[in-house]
Amino acid sequence: MELEILDIKGELTNRKIVLNDNFFEKTKPYNHSIYLEIKRYLSAQRHGKHKSKERSDLSGSTKKLHRQKGTGASRKGDIKNPIFRGGGRVFGPRPRLYLSKMNKQTKFLVRKSIIEYKLKKNKVKIIEDIRLDKPKMKPFLKILEYLGLINEKLLMIVEKKNTNLYLSSRNLDKFRLSTICEVNSYLLLKYSYILFSESSAKKIKNFLDPLNL
Repeated sequence: MELEILDIKGELTNRKIVLNDNFFEKTKPYNHSIYLEIKRYLSAQRHGKHKSKERSDLSGSTKKLHRQKGTGASRKGDIKNPIFRGGGRVFGPRPRLYLSKMNKQTKFLVRKSIIEYKLKKNKVKIIEDIRLDKPKMKPFLKILEYLGLINEKLLMIVEKKNTNLYLSSRNLDKFRLSTICEVNSYLLLKYSYILFSESSAKKIKNFLDPLNL
């Protein structure tokens, strides 16, 4: 498989990224695994700091309100009983982690499956490394216009952080700039188009299949 590299004007160059013909041979639709991986990622974003006060967390008298028997009333204990207004909450939320585990091999298969799907839909492009002398949005918008991606939901993947590129694109609503180390399956699925820089595309094999699955 050969992936063409475009220049900043959207025209083909003589350079290509070559992958083995059987690179995606083992890949099949992993719909349920994709669902589990997205669910795992979104759950991990939750802080889990929710907390309600139970009767042991409240300040107040611990005096027994009335004797246990003989009054005809129920056993209430102290004023912090949940049946009273201002009392503690029963079985309220407590701080917890929403982390779930997924095998490393499955994570890479999910990532690989998403990229393969977008390749079939012609929604993956590779562009030569963009070098901006200063942070300015207009030249960057011109590049997106040449690529035909001006109003598309676009994820651009670069090899390492580029300050000028980041400052030039951070105000774009439908654009996300990410390094290849930060990309996850959620971002790959969220954005319609994926744009690899040339330097990051050279590492696409390790990005999608570091375990040689």
